[in-house]
Amino acid sequence: MTAEKPERLQREVEKHHSLSTRLIDGLEQVIRGKRRALEYVITGLLAGGHVLIEDVPGLGKTTLAKTAARLISKDRNGRPVTFRRIQFTPDLLPYDITGVDIFDPEHRRFVFKAGPVFASIVLADEINRTTPKVQSALLEVMAENQVTVGNKTHAMDPLFFVIATQNPVETDGIYSLPLAQLDRFLMKISIGYPGEEDEIGIVRDDPSATIMPKVKSICSKADILRARKTVEEIFCDDRLLQVAVGISVSTRRHRGIELGCSPRASLMLVKTARAFALIRGRSYCIDQDFIELAPLVLSHRIRLKDIRIDAASLIREITLHEFSRIAY
Repeated sequence: MTAEKPERLQREVEKHHSLSTRLIDGLEQVIRGKRRALEYVITGLLAGGHVLIEDVPGLGKTTLAKTAARLISKDRNGRPVTFRRIQFTPDLLPYDITGVDIFDPEHRRFVFKAGPVFASIVLADEINRTTPKVQSALLEVMAENQVTVGNKTHAMDPLFFVIATQNPVETDGIYSLPLAQLDRFLMKISIGYPGEEDEIGIVRDDPSATIMPKVKSICSKADILRARKTVEEIFCDDRLLQVAVGISVSTRRHRGIELGCSPRASLMLVKTARAFALIRGRSYCIDQDFIELAPLVLSHRIRLKDIRIDAASLIREITLHEFSRIAY
């Protein structure tokens, strides 16, 4: 590695760290008292993944996605990137999401009518209120940034970012997401209820009605794509890679886990750690990145034999055990 590369990388890290901080500050104007959750959302954005938020209604999940879209411009005129909200219901059909070929009688040919998934930022609201058949419509687009309808493949916006919301499993009238769909999400997080003081401020100011409409873009789509390139250059020591793989392997051998993590899970954990390091202003990953992120990245990718066990706590325990085996 040449001396120029670390210096150049550090300059890029500092620039994109500033960008991420401004994005988080912009979100915090509207979503009060939840900075760590907002950091996770921006981590997912810069890592090029998608984020699943599991929470009860009314905690600002939709507002978060709308605000994120307003903070990013698609052109020099400052117009925000395209945002679409898909409300998932039991009667939704796959082509309601992806789009469909419609016959044009004037030109005697089929024309593709794009669905709402063709946007820069997509809010998949209450994704577990629709059937598995409709959920599967997102498998290709979330994994490969493309949609195939008939015999033609349509490319997505390079920025393509999905924020999905999911009602807690105790809620009536839901369809559990299959592991194949859960695996498409980089992270599963929770926002949670605000503190009392923050809630007083929310009730007083009503930020979703008074502040969000005034939010202006602070960066361009190109800035986000450049930040994603920088994320790929963040240094991750081989011993940390060994830990990432060790965690996944341990989930496959654990007596309390019916189905463990795949190699994709190891890849996603390292990618998330790199993006999180960038948000922290570092050009390298550290142990704490993996300890903090592993439960968010891996807990939704396993199937437990006993549903009473907390998956996140189990993943954290496995992660700490793997670090205890690594000699520095």
